Amino acid sequence: MRQPSLGIAGLVGTNESGSEDASLLQGSGASSATVHISVLLAAVIDGLAPVADTRVIDATLGGGGHSEQLLARGARVLGIDADPAARQRAATRLASAVASGRFVIAAGNFRDIGAIALAHSWEPVMGILMDLGLSSDQLADRDRGFAFSADAPLDMRFDPTTGVSAAEILATASEEEIADILWRYGEERRSRVIARRIVAARATGGMTRTTQLANLVARAIPGRPGGVHPATRTFQALRIAVNGELTALEAALPQTLDLLAPGGRLAVISFHSLEDRIVKHWMRAEERGCICPPATPVCVCGHAPRLRVLTHHPLEADAAEIAANPRARSAKLRVAERINEGQG
Repeated sequence: MRQPSLGIAGLVGTNESGSEDASLLQGSGASSATVHISVLLAAVIDGLAPVADTRVIDATLGGGGHSEQLLARGARVLGIDADPAARQRAATRLASAVASGRFVIAAGNFRDIGAIALAHSWEPVMGILMDLGLSSDQLADRDRGFAFSADAPLDMRFDPTTGVSAAEILATASEEEIADILWRYGEERRSRVIARRIVAARATGGMTRTTQLANLVARAIPGRPGGVHPATRTFQALRIAVNGELTALEAALPQTLDLLAPGGRLAVISFHSLEDRIVKHWMRAEERGCICPPATPVCVCGHAPRLRVLTHHPLEADAAEIAANPRARSAKLRVAERINEGQG
């Protein structure tokens, strides 16, 4: 069995931030070239430790940077993404690997990772990567509605061909439901005030544009000069709700255990505390044996350890990476290794 090698020098703590980098906005429409810079790239490759000619899954393909390095190490990669523009960019970027059959691109959400891997005969695997949240390419596309620094339709869907947009949610949900979304997924303390104003705005046409919503929130929550925009948490919460991101994560994590071979590794990059908390608690539970309540005199759950956590404290970007890629400042990487049940 491989031993943990996570000797990444200079990884230091960063503060979580949801601020938006307006410099990414480069016009509307999908571009064939990515502007996304893969976060914690060296740490991910070191953590997964890919072996030549083994199968790996990049469950959140994005700009294809992580897949590119996994392929460079000799792995064969199944890249999954719900966003058709992301799949097209990756297909262009890694065309030679696609042509050789070493890189397979699949449409879908990682909530269905087990079925997608089975459909492509891509199991068992020695590595799975989940780089959560949205990519810089999605943020840069003005037409997608993820950014509040440019006027655009209030959409926010990772897959724009299916599902319900953010504008539709704000037009149909009750005041209580909207407040719950903002509080639960954005931890927005002024959620009730914002929800009340959103519902009131329906009388004058509702919220259909990103700047409409950003301006409404800014009026409800006065910001500090030079601080994070007041609408940051609202936009985060709506994006998570539109795409069901946390429920998808909770659905996907258990499936990774069925896909990973003993010694195979799972690496998860999260960008806010809600995601990281889910990953941390799940990994810790799968590292333990008995999970019966403490007062239970004899184990009745039969639970056996299935993971060995390799990062009991998440790995974070150092100052150099943050300077080169501000998105990295809130990234947290956790890595675990699949073990035979009962081995722990």
